[in-house]
Amino acid sequence: MQTPTSASDTRHIARSAGAVGVAVFLSRILGVVREQVFAWLFGAGMAADAFVVAFRIPNLLRDLFAEGALSSAFVTVFTDYEKRQTHEALKQLVNNVFTVMAAVVSLVVVLEMVFAKELVQLMAPDFQAIPGKTGLTTDLTLIMAPFLLFVSQASILMGILNTKGFFFIPAFSSACFNLGSIGVGAGLALFLPRFGVNGIVGMAIGTLAGGILQFLIQVPLLKRVGFSIRPAWNLAEPGLKRIFRLMLPAVIGLSATQINIFVNTNFASQCGQGSVAWLNYAFRFMLFPIGLFGVAMSVASMPAISRMAASQDTRRMKDVLQSSLILCLALAVPASVGLFILAEPIIRLIYEHGRFLAHDTHMTAEALKLYALGLTAYAGVKVMAPVFYALNDTKWPVMGSFLAVICNILFILATLSQLEHRAIALATSLSAMANLALLTGVLHKKIGGLCVKRLLRATFKIGASSLVMGVLVMSCRNLWQHQGMWLQALGLLMAVAAGAIFYAGMVYVLRVEEVKTVMDGIGHRIGLLKQ
Repeated sequence: MQTPTSASDTRHIARSAGAVGVAVFLSRILGVVREQVFAWLFGAGMAADAFVVAFRIPNLLRDLFAEGALSSAFVTVFTDYEKRQTHEALKQLVNNVFTVMAAVVSLVVVLEMVFAKELVQLMAPDFQAIPGKTGLTTDLTLIMAPFLLFVSQASILMGILNTKGFFFIPAFSSACFNLGSIGVGAGLALFLPRFGVNGIVGMAIGTLAGGILQFLIQVPLLKRVGFSIRPAWNLAEPGLKRIFRLMLPAVIGLSATQINIFVNTNFASQCGQGSVAWLNYAFRFMLFPIGLFGVAMSVASMPAISRMAASQDTRRMKDVLQSSLILCLALAVPASVGLFILAEPIIRLIYEHGRFLAHDTHMTAEALKLYALGLTAYAGVKVMAPVFYALNDTKWPVMGSFLAVICNILFILATLSQLEHRAIALATSLSAMANLALLTGVLHKKIGGLCVKRLLRATFKIGASSLVMGVLVMSCRNLWQHQGMWLQALGLLMAVAAGAIFYAGMVYVLRVEEVKTVMDGIGHRIGLLKQ
């Protein structure tokens, strides 16, 4: 049973997560449009494989230096400074972090460009068997390398604005990345071939333009909250040192995730042409619910958990964590069931146009089904891992990440010959489950015990509601799956809407307290609007 305080915390986190969720939803919709345009223009052939691998290199580094390690460490230290230091000291910290990180990341970008060909050969050695594929991938890598600098600085701005209570614009900044990718990238992809330049080069330029927009959209709001970036360089500043101390193990832990991606790319390049693209299309679609549920809940709860950790208010911190986990489960579990059941019609409707053929649809959907099995674990890790950083304990997220790497490699080796590219999707899901199990067990002991009964009761109700919803959605799917495209689209929309309404009603009736608190709050707001 929730106390009035915990119910208030739940509503606050839900409101913040809702703002993030709306922005992420818009971003993911634009991301799907971007992938549709990409699939229509390039299908799943050589150019698509080359772009995926080339973009994967700055993306790996982004997770290391930007949206993962840096954001978690920065929010923790920024929150502590805001509570204990003057505003001038806080501004000095921001300027110092901004300047030093710009220098460090710029050096990394230069190294990436110098060793671009070697990185491509390391990531996808089998590309050399196809004439021109390694060279094209290297050229795309050179174009997209500076993308890392802009998104790393954008993540600092996001941390500041989130801590100041602004969630929508920072989360919406990734939508601006997609807008840049679509507008600039697709336009150039159609225009450049007239001059004998491969259209995929236009998509690479569009990616860089999107990264610049992701940074610029946050700058005006930064000034509104009292910060303006000025160059500063003080390596001896305690706050900067603390950020790097927190970042170092986080980078090591996230490097394990990047090793996983590297391993998966390497194995996928051995599975035949199209495998890298099929897995990428499937996982890009998976990022939709992960961002909507896991990332939104993590971003919304992180400032509150950091403040409670700084105040040593363990009881409230546990309650906020449990509420965040249950709300995350309440969204991720039905999404996982729905994606598994609707994988093929979704992929067919979204991607099967232009050069993306029926065979590509089937192979991508097979991967999506297996990725969907790990959706809940992925989202749970997104909520759980930052709590360790708030508690200044970075050891266990590192160990969880390396456990995931070991599990991933073992699962792939055991199943690759039978399942081919499907083995990589299945291994990714199973390794995420292993990571979540470890983090949950350790955190349970570390904070004096989670309320296991409360979590299990909520999980059972959510799981039962999701399974019944799945039966309903499957019945709806069978009615329209062989119809024309517009009827398929209408049927898919109706199936999703019916499933969502039915599921929401079930979890409300079964009294999942966190969900009921949020829904009652929404109902109250609607009632006030009507008055």
